[in-house]
Amino acid sequence: MFTPLDNNILQEIAHTYGTPVYVYHAEKIADQFQQLTTAFTGVNARFFYACKALTNISVLKYIRSLGCNIDCSSINEVHIALKAGFEPTNILYTSNGIAFEEIQTAVELGVNINIDSLSNLEKFGKSYGPNYPVGIRLLPNIMAGGNLKISTGHENSKFGIPIYQLNQILALLKKYELCITGLHIHTGSEIKDVDVFMKVADIFFELAPHFPDLVFLDMGGGFKVPYKENEQGTDINLLAKKVEAILHKFDETYGKKFQVWFEPGKFLVSEAGNLIAQVNVLKTNANLNFAGVNSGFNHLIRPMFYDAYHQITNISNTKASIKEYTVVGNICETDTFAWNRPLPEVREGDLLVFHNAGAYGFEMGSNYNARFLPAQVLYKDNQAHLIRKRDELADLYRNQIELD
Repeated sequence: MFTPLDNNILQEIAHTYGTPVYVYHAEKIADQFQQLTTAFTGVNARFFYACKALTNISVLKYIRSLGCNIDCSSINEVHIALKAGFEPTNILYTSNGIAFEEIQTAVELGVNINIDSLSNLEKFGKSYGPNYPVGIRLLPNIMAGGNLKISTGHENSKFGIPIYQLNQILALLKKYELCITGLHIHTGSEIKDVDVFMKVADIFFELAPHFPDLVFLDMGGGFKVPYKENEQGTDINLLAKKVEAILHKFDETYGKKFQVWFEPGKFLVSEAGNLIAQVNVLKTNANLNFAGVNSGFNHLIRPMFYDAYHQITNISNTKASIKEYTVVGNICETDTFAWNRPLPEVREGDLLVFHNAGAYGFEMGSNYNARFLPAQVLYKDNQAHLIRKRDELADLYRNQIELD
C-alpha cells in the first residue's frame, strides 16, 4: 500500500538539495500503474506513458521497469525513450503538425507511429506504401477536458484528421495500399466522465469496417486526477468494465478481437510529484497577506496558465493557527500560485509544498528572469536520489555566442 512522504522526509530533502526542488515518489507512480493494470485485468490493453508530462530519464527508466510502454509527442522524446531503454516496439510516436522528416526518422528507428494530417499521410503513402504499419489520429468533434486549453477533440482543435474527411483518408488508403493498423482519438485532459471514452469507442465501432488491417484502438489518455480534498478522479474500474463490454461487442459484430491502447501521462506522475519552495518574504497590503517564495511560474506554470489548483502545505509550522495567504512567486511578472489560501501561520524561511506537481511542472519550466531550473529528486526504495542537478550560472551561458 502506498505511503505518502512525510514532512520530515520532505524537509530533509529540501535541506540536502536546497530549494526550490522537485521530489517524485517512485512508489506512488507504481501504485498508479498498478491501479490501471489491476482494473484492466482480462482486457487486452496496452498502456503508454505520455512522457510529455515528465521526461526525466531516471523516471522513464523506472516507468519502463514497471512494464509500461511510452508515448512520445516529438522525435526528441523518442530519442530520450530509446536512451531510457524502451524497445522501439514499445514506443508510440503521435505526431502533431510536424515536418515529415520527423516521421521518416521515426520509421528508421522502428517505432509505432500515429499520423495526424492528410498531408503527412499522403507523404507517408508515397514513401512507404504498405511496407510500414501506421495509425491515424482522428478529430472526433467531442468537447471534453477540464477547460478549453486542455481540450483537444473539439471541432476547432488543431489535433487530428477530422472524421468528416473519412473519404479522403480511405482514398489515400486505397491509392497507396496503406497498412493502417490503428485508430487514435485523444479528446483532452482532466476527463472525469467515463462516457467520453465510450463516445470515442462508438466512433471506432462505426469506422472499424473501413480498415481491414486494424489491430488496435487508441483511446488516448486524459484521466482526471484529484487536486482538491474529497475530489474524485476518473473511475478506472468503471472504465475498464465498459471497455471490456465494447471490445466484446466488436468481437461479436466483426468477428475480430481488437487491442485497446491508452496513454496516461498526468495520471501516472502528477500525484507522485511535489515542489518544495522556501518563503522569502512576507508582505501585507490593505487586503492581502503575501507569502513570497523562491519560485514562480518559471517552475510551476499551471496555476497561471490553466488556473489550476494545487494544494499547498506549510511543513515548517504545521500546528500554528490558520491564516490566509496569497502565495506568489519571485519573478518579474504576476505569478500567483494561490489567492487567500488558509495555511498554518507562515514565517520567512518556512517550507511550502505544492502538491500534485509531478506533471507539467518541471517539464514546462524555463529560465525566465535568468532564474535557475530546480533540482529533481526521485525518492525510491526509502532513499532520495538526485536525478537532475540544479542549474548553475554556467548553464545560463551555455549555447550563447558572445559577439565582440
